[in-house]
Amino acid sequence: MRILPVLTGVAIALALTACRSPTPPEGVKPLTNFSSARYLGKWYEIARLENRFERGLEQVTATYGKRSDGGISVLNQGFDAVKKQWKSSEGKAYFTGAPTTAALKVSFFGPFYGGYNVIALDEDYQYALVSGPNRDYLWILSRQPEIPDEVKQRYLSFARGLGFAVNNLVWVNHQMKR
Repeated sequence: MRILPVLTGVAIALALTACRSPTPPEGVKPLTNFSSARYLGKWYEIARLENRFERGLEQVTATYGKRSDGGISVLNQGFDAVKKQWKSSEGKAYFTGAPTTAALKVSFFGPFYGGYNVIALDEDYQYALVSGPNRDYLWILSRQPEIPDEVKQRYLSFARGLGFAVNNLVWVNHQMKR
């Protein structure tokens, strides 16, 4: 019976940690004057810092839609070339503050949320640089499977200046293998 209060305390602490709003890494600022309506739709993942959720995936896309509860639906898809099969995961995202600030919390597993912060975006909403809750997560996204070199270099320079390990980026293959 003595262990019950300890387990209860641990469960409460884990729940509070899992449900809190993630914040961007120190010194990284989400964009303001953000329009979620313009951001919705399909994005191609151009590059990422490797993470366990996407390890080894090619042809990765993220599609965002409007949810009836005011949030954003998330559909991530990628091709596992080793297993020769598509993988997908559905999630939901909510703004952590004003909907004009590109700081969101995203969940693919119940009450557990991770940070999603748009930190660079062109005025036409064609190219985006996104960070997670720390410098271990970074994505370069594009509306097309390729990105112009000048945009790529600008985003790499910006991310490097913020302390991201851009030399460790994985460049996503969007070519179908036959």
